[in-house]
Amino acid sequence: MRGALRTPPRRGRTLWLAAAALLISAPPMAAQESVPLFNGVDLTGWTVHGTELWYVENGELVCESGPDAAYGYLRTDERFDDFDLMLEFKQEADGNSGVFFRSTLDGVVITGWQAEVAPPGLFTGGIYESYGRGWLAQPPLERDRALRMGEWNTMRIRVEGPRVTTWLNGTEMVDLTDEKIGQATGHIALQIHDGGGIKVRWRNLRLVELQEG
Repeated sequence: MRGALRTPPRRGRTLWLAAAALLISAPPMAAQESVPLFNGVDLTGWTVHGTELWYVENGELVCESGPDAAYGYLRTDERFDDFDLMLEFKQEADGNSGVFFRSTLDGVVITGWQAEVAPPGLFTGGIYESYGRGWLAQPPLERDRALRMGEWNTMRIRVEGPRVTTWLNGTEMVDLTDEKIGQATGHIALQIHDGGGIKVRWRNLRLVELQEG
């Protein structure tokens, strides 16, 4: 087959396997038509939690640390349980953020799970449970090279029953099955981490709701 990878001799095989893993493309999104979560104009359809900054600039959604340098969230008004979500993000400063799913919020106290967005070496695409068990899945460090700090990145998050799969720029980061996730319902929420000095841009947030059966 044209373009097929050829297995090298035993020498160097480990490095070849690592490189090959990064070339595996993500499967296509579900066949149903995707819908935009962000209209490119304002925050219609979303609710701000906390004092951190969320605004629209040049058709992009921006989150930025405010004077309190605290946690902040932008939550969808609608609830989404089983879905296939595609979005783009660009970390302009620090970049410690994330995408929560099946989440609920009381002020800035959140329950649910986060697909991590973070600077290099800090497990972008991993799954973290806030106020609970902490890290549930961290991608292997060699997959972190898929992250392009300071440039636009494409993240895909597929949540179906107890299974969560994430991809970053076409590279699968984690594939997790968890009973507790499977029992939960809730909203999607973007996060800005505490500590200050963070600025992340988002665009092209599109979602397909997955139907049972």
